[in-house]
Amino acid sequence: MKYLHTMVRVSDLTASIEFYCRHLGLVEIKRKDNDKGRFTLVFLAAPDDENAQIELTYNWDKENYTEGRNFGHIAYAVEDIYAICNKLIQAGITINRPPHDGRMAFIRSPDNISIELLQKGKPLEPREPWISMKNTGHW
Repeated sequence: MKYLHTMVRVSDLTASIEFYCRHLGLVEIKRKDNDKGRFTLVFLAAPDDENAQIELTYNWDKENYTEGRNFGHIAYAVEDIYAICNKLIQAGITINRPPHDGRMAFIRSPDNISIELLQKGKPLEPREPWISMKNTGHW
C-alpha cells in the first residue's frame, strides 16, 4: 500500500491555487478537467516531494461546503517557520495559531481547511512577536 494524496473540495479554484502555490509554495503537478462530470482536479505537492500530494477538487456547479470537524488538518514541514508565517501575514493571511514555540503554526485555506506548519528539525528559538501573538479563531 502507498499513500497517494488527500482530496479537499474548493469553492474558488483561483483563490485556492493562489493560496497553496503562491503563498505556501506548493507546485502544480497535474490538472484534469472533466466536462462530463463538470469538475476540475488539480494535484499539488511540495517542491521536490511529489510523494505527498493534495488534490483540489473544484465542482463547476456551485455547492455550499461546510467545515467538517472529522477532517483534522493537512501538515507541511517548513525550513523557517517564522519566515513563512511572516510571508503569510504580509499576504493578508491570518495565522490562527502563531508559532509561539518556534515549532508549530496553524493557518486556514480559503475554504477553511486547517493547515499545520511544522518547523523542520529542532524548533527555532522562541521570539517576538510570535511569543506574544494571540491565537485567532480555531484550527
